Amino acid sequence: MNEKITTTTFIEMKKNKKRITMLTAYDYYTAKIMDDAGIDGILVGDSLGMVMLGYENTLPVTMDIMVHHVKAVTRGVKKALVVGDMPFLSYHVSIKESVRNAGRILQEGGAHAVKLEGGREVADKIKAIIAAGIPVMGHLGSTPQSVNLLGGFKVQGKDYERAKRILEDALILQEAGVFSIVLECVPRPLAKLISEKLDIPTIGIGAGDYCDGQILVTHDMLGLFGNFTPKFVKKYADLGEEMVKAIKEYIKEVEEGKFPEEKHSFKMDEEIIERIKKEVGE
Repeated sequence: MNEKITTTTFIEMKKNKKRITMLTAYDYYTAKIMDDAGIDGILVGDSLGMVMLGYENTLPVTMDIMVHHVKAVTRGVKKALVVGDMPFLSYHVSIKESVRNAGRILQEGGAHAVKLEGGREVADKIKAIIAAGIPVMGHLGSTPQSVNLLGGFKVQGKDYERAKRILEDALILQEAGVFSIVLECVPRPLAKLISEKLDIPTIGIGAGDYCDGQILVTHDMLGLFGNFTPKFVKKYADLGEEMVKAIKEYIKEVEEGKFPEEKHSFKMDEEIIERIKKEVGE
């Protein structure tokens, strides 16, 4: 797909049974590489709090931090749809504040859409944000911003009541106007049922292969985040290990005087250096 991808493209892709591909990015060059590789969508996730900033969870990420990283990503993207996460407390206080913060991600950051966590409890905020002309992606299941409420990063929807609520929330979000919904850490059969019931695409992360698309945290799938690896992650490379090897080799060569070699240095006219030596004394 060579043309610019929009929120409408996502919906068309579901209708045409074409799987949607998404990854996270937090900086210019990573986003550029992904865009050049042909990714459909890039999420500037608040996961940056953990994989980029070293926090224990996503809660410390602020609007200013998000806008900063969204700006960097959008500078590297020509084709992919860029979605910016709305961080903790940026849409929880009031509808007015929610719309203003969502607007910042588009107006200042340059993103094409925003993502909010939650179901029926945020439906009024979502409607207001969309009414302001800002596309919204939903997020159900294991919602990282509710990590303390949920008791950690756990699979959601295994029991009848919770599964039914997640399905109902998905339908509520669709009615509110979201263009797609991320399903995180929900059982495969539930994700299948939700995907079949919705007219909008589902983007799975730990939700099985019946979703209309998939997303992973790039640092996980490239082996760049070693603190823990979720069960649902497939490592497509181990760049963290390769980086350690390269850095150890660099340290060794510097210590042994093997780097830099002459080819890594710049030359100058010897007469000039001799003249300076005479002036300052050898």
